[in-house]
Amino acid sequence: MTWDPALYLRFGDERTQPARDLLAGVAHEAPTSVIDLGCGPGNSTAVLRARWPRAHITGLDSSPSMLDEARRRDGSIAWVLGDVARWIPEHAYDVIFANAVLHWVPAHRPLLASWLSRMAEGGALAFQVPQPPQSVVHEALATLVASAEWRARFRELPPPPEVAAPADYHATLEGAGARVASWVTEYHHVLADAAAAVDWVRATGLRPYLDALDDDDARAALCRALEAAVAARSPRLAGGRVLFAFRRLFVVATR
Repeated sequence: MTWDPALYLRFGDERTQPARDLLAGVAHEAPTSVIDLGCGPGNSTAVLRARWPRAHITGLDSSPSMLDEARRRDGSIAWVLGDVARWIPEHAYDVIFANAVLHWVPAHRPLLASWLSRMAEGGALAFQVPQPPQSVVHEALATLVASAEWRARFRELPPPPEVAAPADYHATLEGAGARVASWVTEYHHVLADAAAAVDWVRATGLRPYLDALDDDDARAALCRALEAAVAARSPRLAGGRVLFAFRRLFVVATR
């Protein structure tokens, strides 16, 4: 899947706020070893660095372009190219942080238990994933790609992101001996227009669908169709702005 750091960071403040909120739920005061899984262009890793300036912090991501941007932003962090689904802790981390990445990892719940078993005593595993239904754009996308017109344009539909129910995460993590806290937050982002809402998802959840289409004309047509659907469904504010609601699930497991 292709990633565009510039498009992702167009909404940098809004994308970073959930990382701040997730970190606020981590009680560890002085970790020595921290890893940010799926660090992207480093915006979430910067939040970790600001809280724990003396910690050794690693950022891991599968996108070379995202890591290039992360290195440009902060050369003091160990940036590593790697796949979260295949990552095995090489030592006992104090904090494992995964902001908006695990929904891209199929069958990730066993990984959580495995990571916990290798963490330092008192360590924290903290992650955040979109909580279905995540946004009006995702709902419109699901409707469009299921229609006869659009289904015929895809050789194969991308698999949907995998997110478990909160109770399932609790069961997995408590079964691994952790104390677990979870919560759901719905963010209301004020965006310039419906096109901005589509751009938000075009940087992340829409990418597999755009990559699966054969040509740029089809990709542009899908974005236009989504924009029209979002404009019809979204609450409108003064000046043509839209209120873009996005739901997220937060989980913090302490060993």
